Amino acid sequence: MNWQYRHTVLLACLLAFFVTYFARLAISPVVPFITEDFTVSNTAIGVALSGMWLAYGISQFPSGILADRYGERRIILIAVGGTTAMSLLLAFAPTYGSFLLVAVLLGLVAGLHYAVATTLLSRTFENIGTAIGFHSVGGPLAGLIAPVAAAWVGVRYGWRPAVALAAVVGVPIFVYFAWRVRPTEPRRPDQPMRDRLRLGPLVEMLSRPAIILPLIIAVVGTYVVQGVMSFLPTFLVDFHGYSAGFAGAVFSAFFITRAVAQIGLGRLSDRFGRDAAIGGAMACGALGLAATVTLPTGPGVLAGVLLAGVGSSFFSAIDPRFMDALGDAERGAGFGLVRTVYAVLGSAGSVGVGLTADLFGWGVSFALLGGLFGVAFFVLAGNAALRTGY
Repeated sequence: MNWQYRHTVLLACLLAFFVTYFARLAISPVVPFITEDFTVSNTAIGVALSGMWLAYGISQFPSGILADRYGERRIILIAVGGTTAMSLLLAFAPTYGSFLLVAVLLGLVAGLHYAVATTLLSRTFENIGTAIGFHSVGGPLAGLIAPVAAAWVGVRYGWRPAVALAAVVGVPIFVYFAWRVRPTEPRRPDQPMRDRLRLGPLVEMLSRPAIILPLIIAVVGTYVVQGVMSFLPTFLVDFHGYSAGFAGAVFSAFFITRAVAQIGLGRLSDRFGRDAAIGGAMACGALGLAATVTLPTGPGVLAGVLLAGVGSSFFSAIDPRFMDALGDAERGAGFGLVRTVYAVLGSAGSVGVGLTADLFGWGVSFALLGGLFGVAFFVLAGNAALRTGY
């Protein structure tokens, strides 16, 4: 392959996504240390994590509007720089209340990246499924490194240095993106912001048949993924009795699988259709989460986690489905709006899983997540069988 400028843009966007993901994932492996330090419950930490993911989702829509007005490059730099700064502040949070506040701010700045980068790539590549699949590898790559690094640092030095690791990787990637990516022309530099926020056109966009069904699937899938990413290491320690180090390694295996599967699903969605790729991912996720609860042995649990990783990679197929349904002029704010809706509603997965675990135990909590993946699969299968046009 001859290296071209568009490949530089793809690499820079992947690395930027890596930073925003790393900062959020570095928290999960040290949740037990945080709950002990602040003397709070799993539900309380779930509230903080859900607040972070809620803020992450909320900022998706305005990120698209801001990119249309100021250009994608500037907004992505704000996302990377802001994520780096908030990670440092989170490490110095003196109380649970301040931890909660900074976690929400971390979600806000980190959420400025994904929709904007996806729009930039849609302007740069023709096979957007493949490009989005490669871009999405930044998340699993962070998942490969962050859990092991954070767990190792957390055990030896405490949760605060573990959370601060994101700043170590954030600074050089910020510099690289600023150096290698050229300024991008804004699409709507003169349009007033209030014109983009009128309720009628937004409701009309979300209610389109080509958007409403995948939006429901995305909400369900995001809820499951948020719950798994927030508590999988804790589930492995408390439910199965594994060590924190082993749980961190399995968590990394989860993200290795996601990295490979997202590229594959992106390509499959370009070749065989979006819904076939999404449905296959959902089926794998349902089987995998069921296995993590019912299989008692280490190899069985690992196999279940790997299948759950395939299920959690559905984004690289469902995001191109949304882009296909949006016109070129709509993709900035339109895709940001879609991302906000499913990320905001799906962010309840963290607090939902934490609350269910406190009330009924980890087994019930993760079994319910597998059931939700199964429901999403059957909805897609029924839609294909009935040919509803959604």
